[in-house]
Amino acid sequence: MSLPTTINQYLDQLRSELSAADPALLQDALYDAEEYLRSELAAHPREGEEALIARIASTYGRPAEVADIYRDTEVTVSRALRPPPPKPRESSLGRFFGVVSDPRAYAALLYMLLSVLTGVFYFTWASAGLALSLGLSLTIIGVAFFILFMATVRVLSLVEGRIVEVMLGERMPRRPAYPAPSNGILERIGQLFTDPRTWGTLIYQVLMLPLGIIYFTVAASLLAVGVTLAAVPLLTVFSGGHIVFGPMSGEFTLWSGAMGIVVSAVSSAFGILLLFVTLHLARGVAHVHGAIAKHLLVKWGE
Repeated sequence: MSLPTTINQYLDQLRSELSAADPALLQDALYDAEEYLRSELAAHPREGEEALIARIASTYGRPAEVADIYRDTEVTVSRALRPPPPKPRESSLGRFFGVVSDPRAYAALLYMLLSVLTGVFYFTWASAGLALSLGLSLTIIGVAFFILFMATVRVLSLVEGRIVEVMLGERMPRRPAYPAPSNGILERIGQLFTDPRTWGTLIYQVLMLPLGIIYFTVAASLLAVGVTLAAVPLLTVFSGGHIVFGPMSGEFTLWSGAMGIVVSAVSSAFGILLLFVTLHLARGVAHVHGAIAKHLLVKWGE
């Protein structure tokens, strides 16, 4: 491939070289390259784009070389950031119970519990911002407010991406979205509204409220039931060897003696089993929600 003569050509070639890479990696690479190239052009305005590209090709690298560097760095960074994988289990039972040693399962479970808070925040931010923008749309302040609001939507997209990557393990962009080349601030603002990822982020923020409620309800309910059942033998000890039921009118013995021991053991075993199921469910949610976040925040409109 011939050496590009303009910044736009350089970015187009880099995009082509990384077309098969993860979209999040492509976004990071394009942002870094454009930022570097345009800063060099601003620092040497008399050099011209063609001479600048020719000089940078020998230092920063040609698009193909830069693409190779990013692919190699991605592998290295991913290995460094990835938590130690759990020991492989050969049997089905080993794989089922081995989830207890997977850090990602606990991180995903924590994400499910916290998602109700982030869901309320994102939904409130999106709905309030759109409502205020619509209400002020006939004023100059309204236009400025809408532009500012949409810019914050893209910032929150980057923030949520970092949360998703850290807690769910899905590779997300670490740089802002790459804007198409433009000649001025007005064109950049126009691209903010025409970029499908902006609207994909708004859809994601609205969806996070029902999803967050579902995630929290399921995780909290399973944890509460699992922990309670697993602790039945301990509760039995403190209740004098009886499993008791305490309605509003007062306690009465439900099971005692040998039957109480059996029931408490079965309840405890079921509770522990339910906790393992909860961790597996959290891993499944991490996979599914990571894909949703990747599609709406990064791939939307492609």
